Amino acid sequence: MTKITLINLIFGSKLENYSAPQTTERTDMQIITLTTDMGVRDHYVAAIKGAVLKSCPSAVIIDVSHSVKPFDVSEAAFYISSCFEEFPEGTVHVIGVDSEPMVNFSGSEGSFPSVLVYKGHYFISNDNGFFGAFLKSEPYDQFFRLDDVLSRMDLFKFPTKNMLVPAACKILNGEKIESFASPFDTFKQAFSHSAHIETNLIKGNVIHIDNYGNLITNVHETFFERYGKDTPFTIYYRNRDYHIDEISATYNSVPNGEKVAIFNNNGLLEIAINRGANMSNGGAEKLFGVRIGDIIRIEFTPRGSRETLDSLF
Repeated sequence: MTKITLINLIFGSKLENYSAPQTTERTDMQIITLTTDMGVRDHYVAAIKGAVLKSCPSAVIIDVSHSVKPFDVSEAAFYISSCFEEFPEGTVHVIGVDSEPMVNFSGSEGSFPSVLVYKGHYFISNDNGFFGAFLKSEPYDQFFRLDDVLSRMDLFKFPTKNMLVPAACKILNGEKIESFASPFDTFKQAFSHSAHIETNLIKGNVIHIDNYGNLITNVHETFFERYGKDTPFTIYYRNRDYHIDEISATYNSVPNGEKVAIFNNNGLLEIAINRGANMSNGGAEKLFGVRIGDIIRIEFTPRGSRETLDSLF
């Protein structure tokens, strides 16, 4: 007697009518990211998350950062641009940095709560320069201004929660943007450092210093490709006090405590001290005395070029 026959004799028709429990996979995950300059000491971030969950109970809330320097939209743009493509299309990104709107303040054209559609993602922020700093010159899909929020002064008391979050939840809940926002053609630009390519020279800037004290620049690895794979170069920072003449694959390509240059996960040139922060010296930031905005220069010396480019410094 087979095992199957024995089971049928014991359970009879009950087995014939049995069906395994059905499982369903969630395919409509509603993701919202939060980037603010509010810190985590106060109740503000909790209030924002509560507002999200009240309107969209199934939302998955991801914190990008709440440690953006107050009112620094360029830093917020850096954080978002560094990670948004890791999220699935349809994700809504709320940027609560300098989020209070301005209407004709001191002759200004004002800043208004807006929605950017870009690469299948939604970005909701006050139009205070964030969108320009984020996109730079990249083309985008659509841009909207939120309707009927500026006439309600009670919303100004906490604009990220009262203006931006409701718009985010409407998108998560399937409402069309056109039902609560109007198309608009332009947005503000914010000052942000850009790398420049000259003859045998790249001029860039430190645009971020991370938690390890690593210096992240605005020099992308594609800039190096223009000079050819085997063209010698020297990276100078702090004028000529410090320099590196090779790009390593990883931090651990050099011994602990040694300086290293890599292209990070976003393709940006990064200067670090391998495990420097672990040695209590604060990493490359403190050891080299470099600050955000400081200039990084990369000299290339292809065959037949001048030996040095001192005149350019």
